[in-house]
Amino acid sequence: MHPSSKRWDNLAQEFKARFGRPPAYIARAPGRVNLIGEHIDYALFGVFPAAIERDILIACAPRPVPSDPSTHAPGSVIAENLHGKYKRQAFTPTRRPTLGPVGKEDVPKDAVHVEEWHLDIDNKDELKWESYVKAGYYGVLNHYFAPNETSLHPIPVDLLVTGSVPAGSGLSSSAAMVVASTLAFLATNGLLEEEAIKNGNLKAITKGSLVEMSMENERRVGVNSGGMDQAASVISTANSALYVSFFPRLSAERIPLPGSSPIGTQYPKSSSTKSAVFVCANSLVVSDKVVHARTRYNLRVVETLAAARILAPELDADKGEISVDELKSGLERMAREVEVLKPEGAGEGDELGVTMETMIEWSGMGEEAFKDVYLSWVDGKLCSLPFIHSLISFFAIVEATHFQLYNRAKHVYTEALRVLQFREVCLTASSYLSPSEEAETAVLGELGKLMNESQESCSRVFDCSCPELDELTRLAMEAGAYGSRLTGAGWGGCTVSLVDETQVDSFIGKVKAAYPPYRDLEGDALHEVIFATKPSSGACGESSST
Repeated sequence: MHPSSKRWDNLAQEFKARFGRPPAYIARAPGRVNLIGEHIDYALFGVFPAAIERDILIACAPRPVPSDPSTHAPGSVIAENLHGKYKRQAFTPTRRPTLGPVGKEDVPKDAVHVEEWHLDIDNKDELKWESYVKAGYYGVLNHYFAPNETSLHPIPVDLLVTGSVPAGSGLSSSAAMVVASTLAFLATNGLLEEEAIKNGNLKAITKGSLVEMSMENERRVGVNSGGMDQAASVISTANSALYVSFFPRLSAERIPLPGSSPIGTQYPKSSSTKSAVFVCANSLVVSDKVVHARTRYNLRVVETLAAARILAPELDADKGEISVDELKSGLERMAREVEVLKPEGAGEGDELGVTMETMIEWSGMGEEAFKDVYLSWVDGKLCSLPFIHSLISFFAIVEATHFQLYNRAKHVYTEALRVLQFREVCLTASSYLSPSEEAETAVLGELGKLMNESQESCSRVFDCSCPELDELTRLAMEAGAYGSRLTGAGWGGCTVSLVDETQVDSFIGKVKAAYPPYRDLEGDALHEVIFATKPSSGACGESSST
């Protein structure tokens, strides 16, 4: 039996042992790894994630009517977690009166009162595991049990959660949890029933609508993104990555990955064809986004968006939808045009940043207008794109004496170009009918080279790496990787390395011996921090009668 099948069976059996009946449904949502394209999504450039084999599973079932009606309130939930440190939780959604349409805060005082569903979610700085379950529940409640509809009520649900995506590693465990939770509540409330959809009683849930609902749900816990994490978790297919673009709308294109062997095959000792896997390695460095927001993430967003504002007139950037070829050509030009962001007369070794005063002057805006647009995040005025503001609205503003407009813009444009080049290499390789081993090796080498260039830019130009991530990527190359780079926001978290599938055990052994935090780890403890993964299929659910 494949290990993943065993996990499903064990989860179903444990659910039955705890709740006295088998689960009706098991929802699965994978984590994701961003293969290339870091810190460019909030500039609306495309990224290249893939779902990983590690995932969140939620076994669930409607709860039968008990003798004690207090445990059978409409929509009540009993949630348990296989991990021993997470305690059983019970909660019930309630209706809370609001003014006007749900989610609208600027309605007139005389608007009709409606009842919005409400769940208590802890302070965003102290989230508990069940907070992500509640977040997934929110969208189901407010999309399918209308606030002004009193005859429809969600049913009571029991659920049991298990997960193999390392938390806090940059592999989107939170997105996987919210997607799986959303699926679980859709299923237990009968909202995925094919017969009801065929009869027109229900609107079919598309993968796109699940992505949008999951994005909305995850904002409930302050984890807000442009959709990359959710799209990768939902839309991905085995042996493929996604080219996720954000302009003029969120879209995802499946791209076959060269050298990918089917999931379920074990890593071979030898092979007549070249196959490769991605090895994720956790640096075990955690970057506290709240503590370091002023000098890291927030600062990069301001520098990036301000640089774009200054460059826009130079680039005649007011365009609508463009083709990939047009985008590639434009990025090549942008990579040259960023030179105008260097301070006049700056030479090698000189300060390339500019002061706040200079940045405002170059923007062509007045001081008050500039600060209102780019620095008034707490007031919700960063930009008209809700997800960009939501990403950082709960952080304080930035802290810097010089703003590195040149370096940040240079990284964004060259990184966005590398994403398109990575995509092009993959598409070209997928057209080969019977490639030679030399051709396959060359393709993997090209992808690895782009990953290495990305890491160099993240570390030296965008300055979002850290000594441990730099060391892990260096050790990965010495251990035989085709390429290695940080993945996620950086300043900690994980690296991802492209590795020959036949050399996985040797590769992990070499990195373990050379990276000090790994040296004393064995077995499951080691497998938790460094592991190989193949591109996985996206979220799914299966009926269960175990």
